Amino acid sequence: MNKTVIEVQVRAVLPTSGGCAVFIGNNDKVFIIYVDQTVGSAITMFMRDITKERPLTHDLLANVIEELGGTIEFIEINDLQAHTFFARINIKQNGNMISIDSRPSDAIALAVTANVPIYVAEDVLDEVCGE
Repeated sequence: MNKTVIEVQVRAVLPTSGGCAVFIGNNDKVFIIYVDQTVGSAITMFMRDITKERPLTHDLLANVIEELGGTIEFIEINDLQAHTFFARINIKQNGNMISIDSRPSDAIALAVTANVPIYVAEDVLDEVCGE
């Protein structure tokens, strides 16, 4: 992490006419990231610890990372450009930190399933919530 970041949580996931609204924030600030229905449903299932018959895509990715000797450390929503959020999944493997570009929706789903922290760059939080 090169920027100042603030830890946040998924506060709620609500259906919309075009997908889902994921409310991200802390006790001071909350903002919304709109995601497609399938990722919104996955985030909700992970939050509620709903048992699934077969692994979902985000379960699969977490399992692959673990089997390859990696540990998901945290995810970071690190940028906002032209109303598009950007995120990174940060994995520790063999003592090295690997940072992988990701859609925020996938990074959030992975963070919730792996039970790891979610961070937002302070400048992004200020931009979407006001200072």
